[in-house]
Amino acid sequence: MSKILVFQTDFTYAEGAVASMYGVVKSVDRNLEIIDATHQIPQYDIYSASYRLYQYVPFWPADTVFVSVVDPGVGTSRKACVALLSNGSYVVTPDNGTLSHLDKYFGIKEVRQIDETVNRLRNKDTEEVAVFHGRDLFGYCAARLAAGIISYEEVGPKYDLSEIRRLPFEEPVVYEDSIEGMIEIMDPNFGNLWTNIPKKMFEDFGFKYGDKVKTVITYKGEEVFNQELPYFKSFSYAQDHSLMIYHNELNKIALAEVVGNMARNYNLGYGTDYKVVFMR
Repeated sequence: MSKILVFQTDFTYAEGAVASMYGVVKSVDRNLEIIDATHQIPQYDIYSASYRLYQYVPFWPADTVFVSVVDPGVGTSRKACVALLSNGSYVVTPDNGTLSHLDKYFGIKEVRQIDETVNRLRNKDTEEVAVFHGRDLFGYCAARLAAGIISYEEVGPKYDLSEIRRLPFEEPVVYEDSIEGMIEIMDPNFGNLWTNIPKKMFEDFGFKYGDKVKTVITYKGEEVFNQELPYFKSFSYAQDHSLMIYHNELNKIALAEVVGNMARNYNLGYGTDYKVVFMR
């Protein structure tokens, strides 16, 4: 039985790249099911690509084939690979850091470099193209794997898991009177800010629903936000347009403006430059 293909890219729908990839998939096997995760990853943002896989991969059936193409290094010596995950699913992607969160939080069993002499689309229209591996390499190889035309072993040679390119991570730190973490990612539609602090760590520290928590955010060491915010289970416990702390669907502590957009309205972002401190 054919596997499901789930795609994410930074291509948007503004031009024909996504349709070209899907055309290649359907040319391999018309019966393959294609699902869009997102094509709105911020341009060139490998970290966001990695995080989004971590956000949704665990909720898909085992043996799903995920295709992630955020590839600013396309056409260079970076590896093109297929990773076999701990649950039997696959991720077809450039090995440029995109596998970092899955490696850390989910588990990778094996990784193979795509053999371009076999698993690359080659015809008169694609032979000289070096800038569209989403179509000619990742989409094509993923379709062949999902359709059962090739086995995982036929993707290409295996290489050591230690060679996977990993993005740097910062771990949250618990002090006597505070917890310090980072703003890991942003909810782009609602402007909520997701930290790397687990709910359990936050609550083991002593914070509970209804508490007001002094919250300080810095950007490159400069304080950019300092308020006392309530910690609630969900948004309906707070008034519209008020700020609050909650835990998101990944059980990480997050910040929100209820029926608003905290990131936009308070000029806040995410990444290792954005530190957050919760104090007693």
